[in-house]
Amino acid sequence: MNKPEIVIIDDELPIRKLLEITLHSNDYSTRLAATAKEGILMVANHPPDMVILDLGLPDEDGHSVLKKLRDWYAKPIMILSVQSSEDDIIKALDNGANDYLVKPFRTGELLARIRSLLRSKTESDVATAIISINELQIDFSTRIVKRNNEILKLTPTEYSLLVLFVKNEGKVLTHHYILREIWGPGYMTESQYLRVFIAQLRKKIEKDPNRPELIQTESGVGYRFAFNE
Repeated sequence: MNKPEIVIIDDELPIRKLLEITLHSNDYSTRLAATAKEGILMVANHPPDMVILDLGLPDEDGHSVLKKLRDWYAKPIMILSVQSSEDDIIKALDNGANDYLVKPFRTGELLARIRSLLRSKTESDVATAIISINELQIDFSTRIVKRNNEILKLTPTEYSLLVLFVKNEGKVLTHHYILREIWGPGYMTESQYLRVFIAQLRKKIEKDPNRPELIQTESGVGYRFAFNE
C-alpha cells in the first residue's frame, strides 16, 4: 500500500526537518521545498495527496501561491504560518485552503488535522454513503439521519448543512462560505442567522450541544466538522 505523499513548502529548515521526521514516523512520505517556485514545480510535476504551505516564503507571498495552486490542484492544502490574525486565516480559507494551523503547533494536532483532511469525500461518495459517527448514523441515499437508532427530524436546511459539513469533513468553512452555499449570496453577512441554525443542528446531532464534538467552532472564522479519531 502506497504511503500518502505530502509536499511541504516552507523556507524554515528546522520546520521542514521537524515535519519530515514527524510525518515519516507516522507513515507519510514527504517532499520538501524551500521556495514558492520550487514548491509549485514540485506539486505540478508530481501532484501529491496533500500540500502543507507556509505563507511567509522568500520569493512570493504564500496567499499568491495558494491561489496559483488552486487554479488546478484540487487536493487538500493546509496553511502552516506564524500569521495568526483572523483576517489572514479567513483570507487563506476563502482563497481555497482547507485548514490553517498557527506556528508553533502541537504535532498531535497537526497529525489529527492531516488524517481528517485526507479522508476527504467527493460528492458521489456522500450521495451513496452510510456514515456512522458514534451514536449518529447518516444514510445519504435515503436522507435518513438517526441518533441511537432513532430517526431525527431534520428540516431541509438542517439536512443541507449536515451534508455540507460531512462533504467537507476536516475543513474549516468560513461563515461567508456556509451562508453562500446554503442560503445564497444575499445572506453572506448574516452570521447571527447561521449561528441560530448551527445551534439547532447541534441540539439534534451532538451528544452534548454545549460541548460539541462534531460541529466545532473556529472562533471568529467559521466551523469545522470533525469525526472522532
